[in-house]
Amino acid sequence: MPKAELLDPQGKAVAGALARIGKGQFSGVRVGKRFELTVDGPIDDATRAAVTEIANEILSNSVIEDVVGIHYPGEDA
Repeated sequence: MPKAELLDPQGKAVAGALARIGKGQFSGVRVGKRFELTVDGPIDDATRAAVTEIANEILSNSVIEDVVGIHYPGEDA
């Protein structure tokens, strides 16, 4: 997700579109990106550590983005 201090023109456009279709109850919209990784085998602590490292160091640009969540199948989102 873009860091909170950065402008989000995509989010602003989505917020405007929502208001135009009668869904104006939202005070803000932020648009980011999502990655899905498939794991062969069980998800253990080593796999979770590897996913966290990949998310923070490879899949996100730490200058302008924060990793806001990592979710695994079968866990509450």
